[in-house]
Amino acid sequence: MPEVIVRKGEPIDRALKRLKSKLETEGIMEEVRRLRAFETPTQKSKRKAKSNAKRAKAKFRFNTPA
Repeated sequence: MPEVIVRKGEPIDRALKRLKSKLETEGIMEEVRRLRAFETPTQKSKRKAKSNAKRAKAKFRFNTPA
């Protein structure tokens, strides 16, 4: 679980912004939204295909010989 330590003299708004960005980068908010409602098998396969395509694109991008 992500954790944000509020620094001395730091506004709460800024700490909340840091927390939100940590939650977004770790994918927690996306998972919460996904689990909130029932996901049909078609939606599940589309989500997995999109995730795999993104992973393959990143893998191709970072493994190309220069």
